Amino acid sequence: MGVRFLGVILTKQILHKYVLAAKKAASTSPDVPKGFLAVYVGETQKKRFVVPVSYLNKPSFQALLNKAEEEFGFDHPMGGLTIPCREDIFIHTTSGLSTS
Repeated sequence: MGVRFLGVILTKQILHKYVLAAKKAASTSPDVPKGFLAVYVGETQKKRFVVPVSYLNKPSFQALLNKAEEEFGFDHPMGGLTIPCREDIFIHTTSGLSTS
C-alpha cells in the first residue's frame, strides 16, 4: 500500500513539472489553443504535435513523458516538451488515447 501511495505522489510531482513546462511553452506559442500543449516528437528530426492536456493523466502518455525526463530532464532543447521516440510510436499511443 505504501509503495503504491509513493508511486502516486511521484507521478503527481512529475506531472506538475510537465504542466509547468507546458505553460511556459504555451506562453511562447500563442498558436496553441487553451487546453492543449505542444510537444516535439522524434529521435533525430523533431516534429511538433498539439495534444490535449488531458493526455497528461493517461498512463501510456506518462510513460512517454518518463522517457523524455530520463533523456532531457526538464530542460528541453526545443523550448517545449520533447519526447524522444519514433513518430509512429507516438501516433499509435495517442490515437489509442483519443478513443478512450
